[in-house]
Amino acid sequence: MTRLSGAVRGVVAVLVALLTVTAASTTARANADPVAPADFVALRTVDPTILQEMRYFTPHNFVGERIDGYRQPICILTRPAAEALHKAQTSLLSQGYTLKVYDCYRPQRAVNHFVRWAEDLNDERLKGEFYPNVDKSRLFEDGYIAAKSGHSRGSTMDLTIVRLPATPTRPYVPGEPLVPCHAPQQQRFPDNSVDMGTGFDCFDTLAHTLDPRIQGQQRAHRTLLKSTLENLGFVNLAEEWWHYTFKPEPYPDTYFDFPVSARSLAHRY
Repeated sequence: MTRLSGAVRGVVAVLVALLTVTAASTTARANADPVAPADFVALRTVDPTILQEMRYFTPHNFVGERIDGYRQPICILTRPAAEALHKAQTSLLSQGYTLKVYDCYRPQRAVNHFVRWAEDLNDERLKGEFYPNVDKSRLFEDGYIAAKSGHSRGSTMDLTIVRLPATPTRPYVPGEPLVPCHAPQQQRFPDNSVDMGTGFDCFDTLAHTLDPRIQGQQRAHRTLLKSTLENLGFVNLAEEWWHYTFKPEPYPDTYFDFPVSARSLAHRY
């Protein structure tokens, strides 16, 4: 009788272990991150010469911390957008410039992070640089923050041009004195971009691509970026000199949420 009870206990223990492993495996699958569709690529595999300064992987952005979903500082785009960007880079290289991307595909969880931050009116860590003249309570109404972003569709990027030879942008130091993004270039954060009149992600009407107050060399730089990209099928967002979308988009109505990481693409290699 004792031997039988021990055998039964052994079978029960095995069954419990199997059930535990199965449950854990099921939970892991349920919690697994989504992956990118087959036609998404890392930009560096299409054009390794385009500079990448992925701001949302760092605390140097209007929120002041790394944004949800940015696990590696890499640019991911749909292949058509990446290949068109390569053509733009070829044109600019012949003129002594290079492209530099600040942001590319952006997961929906990152957009959700922006929304949560915008709703917290007490968090104004980087106001002095990125939105010095805008009351944070107006970020939704003025269109600076929204619940959806074209970046999540995979064919939109934020970018600038850099004169060659490119010098590295120095690292941002959290807590360093803030200078308004619309200040003269020699005063604001020392980005290695040519002077576009404002810094990247500047929440100000001076960032509107064709704002009439932007003249001279600053306007010439914006025009160079705009004409180069528009000739290849990109469309500019008029309120942001850095924001372009390649048309036609492969996913005009889909907002993806896979993380920004090589692993999101690794299933295909």
